[in-house]
Amino acid sequence: MAQNWLGLEGRVVIVTGGASGIGNHVVTTLRDAGALPVIVDVTVESGQELDGAYCVKCDVTNAQSVQAMADAVVAKYGKIDALVNVAGINLPRLLVDVKGEHPEYELNDDSYDKMFDINVRGMFYCAQACVRQMLKQGGGVIVNMSSESGKEGSQGQSAYSATNGARDSFTRSWAKELGPYNIRVVACAPGIMEPTGLRSPAYNAALAYTRGVKVEELSTDYNKVIPLGRDGKLNEVGNLVAFLVSDRAGYITGTTINISGGKSRG
Repeated sequence: MAQNWLGLEGRVVIVTGGASGIGNHVVTTLRDAGALPVIVDVTVESGQELDGAYCVKCDVTNAQSVQAMADAVVAKYGKIDALVNVAGINLPRLLVDVKGEHPEYELNDDSYDKMFDINVRGMFYCAQACVRQMLKQGGGVIVNMSSESGKEGSQGQSAYSATNGARDSFTRSWAKELGPYNIRVVACAPGIMEPTGLRSPAYNAALAYTRGVKVEELSTDYNKVIPLGRDGKLNEVGNLVAFLVSDRAGYITGTTINISGGKSRG
């Protein structure tokens, strides 16, 4: 019933970072709704299938790789109905390591460049390549995966937060540019989500240090910070994205939708 209501049957939807984490849940949700999701990831091989979805290998930080990806999708399906920009990286870093105990957790050129190259430049390259095709078709949808940190900031994750603030700003501007061409641009901002499997011990160690706690103290009493009293489920993000790329969301553009259990309300 739900898949008929969304009307996504046969819609070609590119999902960057679709091989793992939130991106993979977006892929499976779209697939189950009848869409034709395309997994775009640096970890896959072009032409293979993963979770019932066609794969294209792509480095989103390389413009030529991104254009080749878009061309490959058009060559296979003849169109690009939607793009979901999920590919991203989060490296917890302090502006200044005040304690001086772990200088590797201080923001530097390398960590800054990695986050902005993937999270911002990569989103820009993918959007540009896909919009060129959408203009030929007479319309399309872009969904940019943001984060509540882009609105509220996040201790120990200033650069990551800034990349998501940029994603939100690009979303608003592109919606104004592309609205006359029947292309919607919207973002969604997850809050505290269930673990994705991408949170490595190294990530947790960095996050704990930047927040001045021990690793075992990272878990949160959700009742204190989230009105719904729990973390978000990855499938809930997938459901939101499926709705946003569908015609049911046809009058939604130029905004970032919080999906944070009430933790973020701005």
